[in-house]
Amino acid sequence: MEILLRKAETADIEVIHRLAVSIWNDHYPAIIGQKQVDYMLGKMYSYETLNEQIKEKKQQFYLIESIEEALGFVAVELQKDETLFLNKFYILSNIQKRGFGAQAFKELLKRYPTIEKVRLQVNRQNYKAINFYFKQGFTIEEVADFDIGNGYFMNDFMMVFRRQSTNEPR
Repeated sequence: MEILLRKAETADIEVIHRLAVSIWNDHYPAIIGQKQVDYMLGKMYSYETLNEQIKEKKQQFYLIESIEEALGFVAVELQKDETLFLNKFYILSNIQKRGFGAQAFKELLKRYPTIEKVRLQVNRQNYKAINFYFKQGFTIEEVADFDIGNGYFMNDFMMVFRRQSTNEPR
């Protein structure tokens, strides 16, 4: 199945919110616990927060779609050093491991042909995502912990993808 990476608009906030709630509740309670999932969904995926992120162009959102439905979403931010920061990259749990993530990442790279580096942060216990990023050519750059408030921390790996002809994702 072919996927499409479509630039999201404020009219897509409902879809992004619904996808985030579904994906986070499927995947993250085993890693960070339900209370932190609820806190982070409220902090990062409320309608108000998503509206602000999209309207103020803090992050550029893309929906990952098939002909039939939205399968996930990506959000990126162009950094001052001409690095693309991959803030969000989520695909519905029930369709993972079918190549849609790899297709979406290739499409994302096509949209930013002059970008040499893509950076992201990923929870150190999120082994499925870490392995996916390794397969795309990312490497671990550093270990970092972030206080996100309310007594919660994000314990992450900072990863980087460097665009090179031998480093392009498969």
